[in-house]
Formats: sequence, C-alpha cells, structure tokens
Amino acid sequence: MNGVSLLKSICDETRFEILELLQRNKELCVNDFVEKLERDQPLVSHHLKTLKKCGIVKSRDEGKKAMYAITGKQLSELISNITKASKKIPVLCSDGSCC
Repeated sequence: MNGVSLLKSICDETRFEILELLQRNKELCVNDFVEKLERDQPLVSHHLKTLKKCGIVKSRDEGKKAMYAITGKQLSELISNITKASKKIPVLCSDGSCC
C-alpha cells in the first residue's frame, strides 16, 4: 500500500476514530466500537472491513467475537503521529500562517 492509499483509507472520520481507539486499547471487538463511538453496528462493521481489506487492521476470533487490532507496530506509531499532528493543526492555523 502506498502513502496515498493509506491516507485515503484512514481519512474517514469513523475509521480514524476506530484507529484512535485501537491505538489506546490495543484490541477491541465490534461491540466495544459501537459503544465507544455511539455508532450503529453495521456501520462500524463496514469500516472495520474496509480497514482490514487495506491491511491496516487485523482480526482474530475469540469465541463468538472477532477482536481487532492495528496490524503492526509501525502502523500503530504512524496513527499515533497523525493523531498528534492533527491536534496541532488548529493551533498552527490560528496564527494565520496556513490560510
């Protein structure tokens, strides 16, 4: 996956929130995402499927539940860096240097 494909995959707000939750929790099931994001289960499942298809998240079965996690340490670090950078953007733009 190239950089543009990766960014397109995570640019959706719900998918990015899923990745932020995984960054903090390491591993979650669909019901965890539904509860924490306050989104419908079919929507969450759709976004998890998209992230899995792109190779960003992986799943493993635990009884009747599928547990999801970010695929690797490098991707996890990248998500962390993007999250940190996104929090700085409003501050950077408020000084008038961006726009």
